[in-house]
Amino acid sequence: VTEGHRDTLDIRRANRQELYDAQWVPPPPLVPRRNRLEIKERLMWNGEVALPLDEAQVEDVIETLKAREIEAVAICFMHSYQHPKHELRVKEMVQAALPDAFVTASYETSQEFREFERGSTVAANAFVGPKVRNYLNNLDSALKNDGVTAGVAIMQSNGGICTIDEAAELPVKLARSGPAGGAMALQKLAELTGVPDLVGIDIGGTSADVSVIVDGRPRWASPLLVEWGMPLLFPSVDVVSIGAGGGSIAWIDEGGALQMGPQSAGAAPGPACYGQGGTEPTTTDVNLVLGYLSPDGLVGGRLPLDRQKAEEAIRSKIAEPLGLSLEKAAYGMFTIVNANMVNGIRRVSIERGYDPRDFVLVCAGGATGAHITALAREMGIKKILVNKLASGLCAFGQIISNVKYNYMATCPLRLDNDEAYRRIGALFEEVEAQGVAHLKADGFEEDRIEIRRSLEMRYVGQVHECTVEVGNFAIDAAGIEALKDAFHARHEQLYTYSEPNSIVEVVNLESTLYGLVDKPEVARLAAGADVDAAIKGSRNAIFSADGTPQRVPVFDGEKLGAGSLVTGPAIVEEITTTIVIEPDWQAELHESGSYVLTPVDTA
Repeated sequence: VTEGHRDTLDIRRANRQELYDAQWVPPPPLVPRRNRLEIKERLMWNGEVALPLDEAQVEDVIETLKAREIEAVAICFMHSYQHPKHELRVKEMVQAALPDAFVTASYETSQEFREFERGSTVAANAFVGPKVRNYLNNLDSALKNDGVTAGVAIMQSNGGICTIDEAAELPVKLARSGPAGGAMALQKLAELTGVPDLVGIDIGGTSADVSVIVDGRPRWASPLLVEWGMPLLFPSVDVVSIGAGGGSIAWIDEGGALQMGPQSAGAAPGPACYGQGGTEPTTTDVNLVLGYLSPDGLVGGRLPLDRQKAEEAIRSKIAEPLGLSLEKAAYGMFTIVNANMVNGIRRVSIERGYDPRDFVLVCAGGATGAHITALAREMGIKKILVNKLASGLCAFGQIISNVKYNYMATCPLRLDNDEAYRRIGALFEEVEAQGVAHLKADGFEEDRIEIRRSLEMRYVGQVHECTVEVGNFAIDAAGIEALKDAFHARHEQLYTYSEPNSIVEVVNLESTLYGLVDKPEVARLAAGADVDAAIKGSRNAIFSADGTPQRVPVFDGEKLGAGSLVTGPAIVEEITTTIVIEPDWQAELHESGSYVLTPVDTA
């Protein structure tokens, strides 16, 4: 780092996550203080050299790196987002001296201003770099040894794919790439069903990931906040992750209140009902005891479940300490984990300026189907989509994603003079030329390249900006007025007010370039036969806090076809997911392969 900036990762933004908790301790930075080494150098914001790079000191620092057997090096100097020559020179020297080390400069990870965020991003890139690079190299070699000649595409958190070489250089951009694939699948569902506004929840073993589609497109977030004090400064799909999954553990806090998660039983030992040594009661144990999951096991019976172990865990750890029956304790756990998931839905909808009741709720992930009608009921949502392959929705989203690169530039300009539109137009052309060249190197022709522009804007005097998507029109005097209007409208949507008479300024600009890939065709389901023929049995299930069981039919999803209508209470079992249809709900299987769930009284 530039001399004098050793403690940037500790200082962060000089704020706290828990304002009134005197015992709260922030998570430690990824790089310990002893390994944050200072270099004498200083470039000003305009590229002027205030202090030349001290290469003799760089050589001394390299000797320190060697002595400490450092495997990854991150470089972050002042104002390098616009003037990277010092960073690039130091990277050249370090790579020459440490050829096996993973060396990354902040200019490569982000061209935005804000020293702490850039430092956090490049530190994270170095932190994961060696392991990800080795993994990707081994993957590439293994595929080639097996005779696979196709190129390897890697999913990024921005909702696009990239080459394996790009991923190996900038692995930090793979953070949250799995949930990003889910968001792209939601976008495809919006196209297939003609429903433009979707909110999706993907419940897996450890977490629940929530994202939103508005007007047929995902929402974006920058920076991506991995945890408090660790921002990653690049665009990513706006996904909120909470510790509420199939393995979330139930516990009783010091005040005697029942809690669910964020602790997880993980894959090993897993929920108690897996019979692999787990003794803690989890969400999966709850779903088994409530009758939602088949006692014969999951994945068509290939993963057996032990109901007795699930009951023992809930009874000994929750029901008896709270003086509740087994059934009431289980439904209480179910209610609380659902409340945690609802909070995640609120964060991507209400807190972003959207009313969730105007959206369709989409089920993704293997565990979501057991909770989906309860979540919709709690949120006041009247329509649900559950794809037959909900557990593979993220993977599906990845195979239909385009190659995607984001190019950003910092350009602090007030939109009240002619210089603004000339500078903005020139910068857009500059970064887009880089992106087009990158995609052509990946093998894309001009007619397979698409460009979308956006600006990060704010009113003069504001500290934070918001992202405004803009068209690819010419940036001239008339175009500047269109940019202002788009910003006022976005500010109104996010914060319920705008100031049309106030001066607007641009902070950063971004061009997103897509290399369009061929998409697989989505098969259509044939019409269904007799629905009753799909009933494979029945079992008791609990749908209320009093713990009273109801006998409900269980349907084999493989025997249902397009147009099949199932009225709740009922359970539909697919190979990789189980769909619980509460009383007063019904599900109709659409030819696209998605069940459409609606309340009976509004169908």
